[in-house]
Amino acid sequence: MPDKMIRRLLVLGGLVIIGLIFTQSYWMVKTWDLKDQEFDLSARKVLLQVARRISKFNQTKLPKKNLIQRTASNYYAVNINSGIDANILEDYLYQEMGNQSLKTDFEYSVFDCSSKEVVYGNYCNLANPDIEIERKDDHPIFSELDYYFVVSFPSRESYVLSNMRMTVLFSIIAILSVIFFLYAMWIVLKQKRLSELQKDFINNMTHEFKTPISSIKLAADVLSKHKDITKDTRLSRYATIITEQNNRLNDQVEKVLNIARLEKDSFELKKVKLNLDETLGEIINNEVIKLEKGSIDLKIIDEKLEIFADQLHFTNVITNIIDNAIKYSTQAPKIIISTLKNQDVIEISIQDNGIGIEKEKIKNIFDKFYRVSTGNVHDVKGFGLGLFYVKNICRAHGWYIQAGSIINKGTKFTIKIPINN
Repeated sequence: MPDKMIRRLLVLGGLVIIGLIFTQSYWMVKTWDLKDQEFDLSARKVLLQVARRISKFNQTKLPKKNLIQRTASNYYAVNINSGIDANILEDYLYQEMGNQSLKTDFEYSVFDCSSKEVVYGNYCNLANPDIEIERKDDHPIFSELDYYFVVSFPSRESYVLSNMRMTVLFSIIAILSVIFFLYAMWIVLKQKRLSELQKDFINNMTHEFKTPISSIKLAADVLSKHKDITKDTRLSRYATIITEQNNRLNDQVEKVLNIARLEKDSFELKKVKLNLDETLGEIINNEVIKLEKGSIDLKIIDEKLEIFADQLHFTNVITNIIDNAIKYSTQAPKIIISTLKNQDVIEISIQDNGIGIEKEKIKNIFDKFYRVSTGNVHDVKGFGLGLFYVKNICRAHGWYIQAGSIINKGTKFTIKIPINN
């Protein structure tokens, strides 16, 4: 993955994470406030109804102001103009809590006028009424009130939180998504570092190969021209083998270097206008020499077609495909190259009569290092870089390449070149 793409991904991902965290935090706070207000409203309704019932029971009137006062976040004082029976108060609280569907524990205290103290009443467990919990909290004293009772809700926070299940669930999903994204980015960066190490090693290795390859070429040329070597058929054949294998090794090294340049975006095309028929004719003349038997034919459907392309790399693209057609053939290769103009596209087709490629494998032939099983052909060598190089050169030019194949009948590669390209 290119560095620019990774940087963009990191920046975009960071912005998404920040936005997600901010949005989720905002909605968590807003939902908490909303649920807390709902709880406060329900609690006040419960206490108001209890106050009215006590007032009716005592046949007194309720105060017109400051009937219910809330202190801190969890204490409610209810002002009553008469004495309060704790047992009746508890019964009323139970009943009204059920009427409002406020299913949470509560505890209450009653102000004793004679002692001027708040006397603890009871802890009421709605979930398990049969379980008695002794809990004595110091409820506040309201000096400006004469008759009142105090109610608190110890499980208020957990009750509010339990009513935020969906919000909490989405928050957990958001947190897991952030963790997954960070883990994925860690994997990507780790793989990138490993990929860069691999590329640096391959680049250094291939560059180191260039010097001995040049030296071997020079020595082989001298040997092949020496009069003692040319007189000896066996030695002359050895010199030829050295030259051929050295050229093959040099081609592989150049291929690796070109792919490295493509992946680093340091690749520059030197486009020139090419006469397609003449260029393909020259390529065929050079490739025919490699054939001991068979043929390579050029079929011109539309004449005088011209394209803008890097001549060296265009030649390498066609040569790679022809070389594969020759290598992957169990009989005399018969290769047909044809050109035609199809509306606003120039098509170059290369058809062979080789062993063919299975349908499920043909989609992978342009992948890096991928090599198709050669079946009965055992002398095919290479790194699996040829068609990867071909695809990337076509992509760099803005061309499209596709392949079709039939087992034991051959393979056809088609390069589509937009005329406006």
